[in-house]
Amino acid sequence: MNAATSVSTAPRTETEILNFLLSHALENEQPIAVWRLPFSAVTYVVIADKHETIAKGSAIEELQPGFMFAPFDRERDAIFLPAQFIFSFEGKQLREAKTPIENTSALWLANTYSPGKKLSIKSAKATAGSDTDFGALVTKAVAAIGENRFEKVVPSRTKKITLDDQFDIVETFQKLSNAYPTALVSFVSVPGIGHWLGATPETLVTVEGKTLFKTVALAGTLPYKEGMNLKAVAWTEKEIEEQALVERYVISCFKKIRLREYEEHGPKSMVAGNLIHLKSEFVVDMVATNFPQLGTVMLQLLHPTSAVCGMPLDPALQFLKENEGYDREFYAGYLGPVNIENNINLFVNLRCMKLGDGEALLFAGAGVTVDSVPENEYAETEMKFNTLLNIIG
Repeated sequence: MNAATSVSTAPRTETEILNFLLSHALENEQPIAVWRLPFSAVTYVVIADKHETIAKGSAIEELQPGFMFAPFDRERDAIFLPAQFIFSFEGKQLREAKTPIENTSALWLANTYSPGKKLSIKSAKATAGSDTDFGALVTKAVAAIGENRFEKVVPSRTKKITLDDQFDIVETFQKLSNAYPTALVSFVSVPGIGHWLGATPETLVTVEGKTLFKTVALAGTLPYKEGMNLKAVAWTEKEIEEQALVERYVISCFKKIRLREYEEHGPKSMVAGNLIHLKSEFVVDMVATNFPQLGTVMLQLLHPTSAVCGMPLDPALQFLKENEGYDREFYAGYLGPVNIENNINLFVNLRCMKLGDGEALLFAGAGVTVDSVPENEYAETEMKFNTLLNIIG
């Protein structure tokens, strides 16, 4: 029996191994990403020897297997975690190694694993966010829309919380995975950059098998209660128009590259944890259109999307820089696995928090149009905070 096989059948649970891997990475200052894709039962882990920076416009299709983590500010380089080790779990157990890198990873784990590791996050205090009055910010945004500076803008705010002494990253990750099966659930830790935990519903770029490209237009937010009939959801004119703006933004990106052969499905109501959104999906056959690097091209055109910034992009972005009052860092950036099992899955980093020593900073935004009411937009950000707060208590 080889080392890989003995590890895959060892009576070690996902929780035990995840605690070990996270503890080992943090203690040795190695970047690590843990994630579970929407509608999947498989949890993945990538550990890198060190992170790399990826310049804007780099071909993501040509990267080695790893995990991408990019900030909201598109002028800053993305962070990439090239996989030194890859692990995957299903049914709460480590899956059998099938690729050379998985075999190497399994052998390393067999020689390194030690039980009883206690995971501890030690880092600087979570940086305070904006002290800007969010209601006043929304009022200012509506006034700017009335002056025809832009059609829509997405201001955001932060909430700092104290974490319980018993806060456990692995347990929280698993609770998020169970509670939000339609989200990308992730924990990313990069030395010198920080520790981020989240559950985002919004796909940015998907490339399946180098043949199929997908993206979505996601906007509009209502509270969800179990048992609701999604076909009977009453969307307001403001929310329908907000989602239509995001759709038009995606289509405008296709037009810029003269791509006309795409399928559009929706919009339809979709559940994302405690919320409902309006979602349209766009699909492109990359082989039929002879566009092998469509993922890279659309990533540069889409980020940051109108769903997290505004439309038109440049004046909305300038408004946020002048008025939001804080650095979003990786909130509303993008993240996800690249060239893992021959797929690319990048998501907008929403419903997320940055972990500090005994505390966390949560982020949430709301789409503002000419019909926005400040109190309603504030309530929307509170609902979005609750995606995480309902789980971590």
